[in-house]
Amino acid sequence: MIGIVVPAHNEEALVRDCLRSLKEAASHPALAGEPVEIVVVLDSCTDATGVIANASGATTLSIRACNVGMARAVGAQLLILRGARWLAFTDADTVVSPSWLADQLSLQADAVCGTVGVADWTPHGRHAALLASHFMQTYNDDHGHSHVHGANLGVSTEAYRRVGGFRHLACSEDVALVDALVASGASVAWSAKPRVTTSARKDARAVGGFADALLHAVAQRLEAASQPLFLPAPVLQNT
Repeated sequence: MIGIVVPAHNEEALVRDCLRSLKEAASHPALAGEPVEIVVVLDSCTDATGVIANASGATTLSIRACNVGMARAVGAQLLILRGARWLAFTDADTVVSPSWLADQLSLQADAVCGTVGVADWTPHGRHAALLASHFMQTYNDDHGHSHVHGANLGVSTEAYRRVGGFRHLACSEDVALVDALVASGASVAWSAKPRVTTSARKDARAVGGFADALLHAVAQRLEAASQPLFLPAPVLQNT
């Protein structure tokens, strides 16, 4: 069985599209009918995220932690108990490609770190074009990249358990997991093959997360543009 974990905090506007894409990925012919279970971890939700997730057929768990690392860990633990051999992670504001799971497994690695794309930059208003340009200039969306995104991550249950799983960090729990996997000698595929499209939201859910990195990128570009001398474009940090 393959397990998918989706942490969510008040994502009623976006989670439906996420789950629709996950169900399509779960039915890919390359999976040969292997069961796929989706777990949405409702972290301090006060909206209809859980109702939408249940209606889609996903399993839901509720916690009150405001901690994405804990949410991912709780979801992973449930799926391991239910027999998952592979754990795939994404976010509730993200849409995965139809071949997302099949592409992760095709790389035959202990873990897979994928890249992210952004389809709509308009949440950043008048800075949308600036940020889109910055992302295109600085983000390495290719094989052999060095990004780690919780929105596009997969790991075998064996390797995950060997390193103790996700730590309950305020941010960068995905980076800490991958660092531990690398240190353990696990094979990690840094690939642009598994595709996801994520939100360019301005309301960052976690300090140091992807949305927060985008906000910092805007601020850095605007500051650089105000300088009298040319400064190199700041690089979007891995997250």
